[in-house]
Amino acid sequence: MKQAKVLSETELKRVLAVVATMRHAGRNRMALMLSYFGGMRVGEIAALKVGDVMESDGTVKDRIVLRGATTKTGEARAIYVNEKLGKELQRHLDTLAGRAKRLDAALLATQQDGHFLANTLTQLMGQIYKLAGISGASSHSGRRWFITKLAHSGVSAKVIMTLAGHKNLGTTQRYIDVNDDMMRAAVAIL
Repeated sequence: MKQAKVLSETELKRVLAVVATMRHAGRNRMALMLSYFGGMRVGEIAALKVGDVMESDGTVKDRIVLRGATTKTGEARAIYVNEKLGKELQRHLDTLAGRAKRLDAALLATQQDGHFLANTLTQLMGQIYKLAGISGASSHSGRRWFITKLAHSGVSAKVIMTLAGHKNLGTTQRYIDVNDDMMRAAVAIL
């Protein structure tokens, strides 16, 4: 099976521009940001509740604890919220009102105010990429982008593996995208 495309910065900007024109733009942007800046799987994103990301005072938590029941491995893990993701989460939380802001409410609510199914969110992300004209991208593109960015920034493979929730390093290594520009830059330091 072919791996999901890792988007360039320009392609990601194009995707976000398309999202901005869509109905439910804020919710859809938040789904993508959790994938790109949190490295989360689509099923993990779909299962998030407001209380998973928001403190009782309305501020964003500095880490999101994913319950084992919502992860692929069945083990709980932490998603550390960086500055970009924190701003995106706060912006999203600020748009919620009433029942949607309850701690047990879906962070990304469907039109019926329920949680997305992972498959439905996968289809939505696929539709977004198609509208942006990005071939080969899927709901896993953000996760691969996250892992690739960390690897090319010099982050330890063990740390990346742990952040990704992988059980072995080989899995993590398969996520890392390598292209000609990266290889040129690598040998240029010699």
